[in-house]
Amino acid sequence: MTMALAEKQSPRERLLQAADQLFYAEGIQSVGIDRVIERAGVAKASLYSSFGSKEELVRAYLDERHQRLLARRRRAAESADSPANAILAMFDQMGSEMKRPEYNGCAFSRATAETPEGGVINDAADRWRADILALYREYAAAAGASDPNGLAIQLRMLADGGSQAGKLDRDPALPGLLRQAVQALLDAELPTPR
Repeated sequence: MTMALAEKQSPRERLLQAADQLFYAEGIQSVGIDRVIERAGVAKASLYSSFGSKEELVRAYLDERHQRLLARRRRAAESADSPANAILAMFDQMGSEMKRPEYNGCAFSRATAETPEGGVINDAADRWRADILALYREYAAAAGASDPNGLAIQLRMLADGGSQAGKLDRDPALPGLLRQAVQALLDAELPTPR
């Protein structure tokens, strides 16, 4: 981060940016608050006055990531010429993320795997899963699916698996293969012609 940029951001914004970089790359348990504070270039008091605890910082990091990812998926969908193509566009957008060298899978899955069941971190992951399911359902219904909720659940399962494969396999062919799987599902579940 450049000094000019750092000066324009509030301590809260800098803490969130540092948390996003460190927690996503290394995991929430392996990164202590001292590293986040150091990366953000703020005083320890700023963390506690902004968030109160590490758990609340993690929740805020996940909530911010949630909003950013959901906005990207919506923009991709809105750029398509049909509801079925909107679904494909969302997966294409996900595929572009998977191609990035710093791609490390689903932040929500990673965070919940590192924490006990329940609590604010699980709640943040649940909100993400509900919102992405609702987005898939919206476009599945618009595309004429006889069971929009069932199709949305299948799409979310493909996204979950694609995210995990993207992290573990690092295969550049995965985004295209994920798109093919989504296309096959849409061909099977949506009325023709689209």
